[in-house]
Amino acid sequence: MIVVTGALGFIGSCLISKLNEEGFDHIMAVDDFYKDKKDPNLEEKNIREWIHRDLFLNWFQGSGQKVDFVFHIGARTDTAEMDSKIFDDLNVEYSKSIWKICAERNIPLIYASSAATYGLGEHGFKDGHQIVEKLKPLNPYGDSKNDFDKWALKEEQAPPFWVGLKFFNVYGPNEYHKGRMASVIYHTHKQIHQTGGMKLFKSHNPKYKDGEQLRDFIYVKDVVNICHWLQLNKPESGLYNLGTGKARTFYDLASNTFKAMGREVEISFIDTPIDIRDKYQYYTEADMGKLKKAGYNESFYTLEEGVKDYVQNFLKGKKYY
Repeated sequence: MIVVTGALGFIGSCLISKLNEEGFDHIMAVDDFYKDKKDPNLEEKNIREWIHRDLFLNWFQGSGQKVDFVFHIGARTDTAEMDSKIFDDLNVEYSKSIWKICAERNIPLIYASSAATYGLGEHGFKDGHQIVEKLKPLNPYGDSKNDFDKWALKEEQAPPFWVGLKFFNVYGPNEYHKGRMASVIYHTHKQIHQTGGMKLFKSHNPKYKDGEQLRDFIYVKDVVNICHWLQLNKPESGLYNLGTGKARTFYDLASNTFKAMGREVEISFIDTPIDIRDKYQYYTEADMGKLKKAGYNESFYTLEEGVKDYVQNFLKGKKYY
């Protein structure tokens, strides 16, 4: 059996699709199943068992069933949430419990970390373990992810194989429920339909022109391909970046969305909201050397390819992966 936490969510539901494609159907889905707005993410997927996240830890600790692998993707991901206790409970303590059970029962574990741990990038974006203690995330969400990474690296008892994946800016199908936290592509597509144009944030940093803020955007299909590769190949345990290794501008992202929709580019700029302005990342780019050295040599979707696939095969008609 393969356990996937956060099964109703964006990445978790796409991962289950990938596992199904690869022939895995003995899957236990873990999530808060009272949030029915995410139910379509799991329609037509092969899932053997379902359990609410509040009941899962007790089941996991006492179950006699054989669990072969755990993908712990579930987390509170709202970067605008400032209540650190919410993140401590869901992203740190809950993850510690899963880790400890996996360690006790020799179950391999892949969990979701985040590029939010890198803060403003003062120490670069290299996934070496030596910089983890130095990192200064910009919000409680990033703190929670870095706190767990630090805890995991210090633990003497560990799962037989474990990986913490530092997701960069993931976009793609099944993020319809995310609201403000959905990708810029999703919001661009929506705004174009509603107004004919797209408003991006102005730059409040003299080093960057409006719209030229840079992010490492990675298509969710690449994310789940890598998760599956790690599951099969089990390289050296540790933290791994998960981006493309190539930063692109928000202007590129939005203009490619217009192109995929067959529309003329109409982009304007608005002030970055005050509540996030002083915590805004102007540049992120994953150093992907560690994953490549571990043996992953598949090519990534280019931004152009990923946006086109997402817009034309999913956003058009609100289809799911």
